[in-house]
This record gives sequence, structure tokens and C-alpha cells, in this order.
Amino acid sequence: MDKEMIKSAKNFDELLDIKYGKIGTEKRDDFEEKAQYFVISEMLKDARKEAKMTQEQLADKVGTKKSYISRLENGKCDIQLSTLYRIFEFGLGKRINLLIG
Repeated sequence: MDKEMIKSAKNFDELLDIKYGKIGTEKRDDFEEKAQYFVISEMLKDARKEAKMTQEQLADKVGTKKSYISRLENGKCDIQLSTLYRIFEFGLGKRINLLIG
């Protein structure tokens, strides 16, 4: 990748376009998906720590395994919306708002 192209980017979106391609391309879609998993995993980790719970305690509370919580927190597996809801709402007492754009 040309450093001059990177330097010419006026904002973060332009930088992403240069590095990963425009939205809708396979490379960019893959990046966006991974970025969303990272955000969710960090939110989960932060909420669990704020609740002063271990991964094992959270797993027990929502009826899953510690290894699953660990994989989620490390962005290593997919999560169903119903599971995400159960973990945050019932396990951590957090409210989930879903925005589809």
C-alpha cells in the first residue's frame, strides 16, 4: 500500500476505503464484521469486569460454559442474538439496544 495514499486520507472512513476497499467489497465487509465482533467482545469483557464477575460465574448464571464466555470475549466465535441478550440482560443486568442501519 502506498504511504502517500494513506497520508492523503482526510478521515478514518477514507483510510478504511484505501486499506480495505469500499463498503460492499469482500475485503471491507470482512473487516467490518471483525470490527463488530471486537466491539461486542470488549463490551462484554468490560461489563463482566464492572459486575465483578469471573467468566465462570457469568457462564454459570446464564447456563453456558466458561470456555464459551472466553471465546466470546476474545472474538473467537459467533454469537446468536438471543445468547447475547441473555448474557447482557440476565447475566450482567445490562440493557441492550439494537440499531439496524
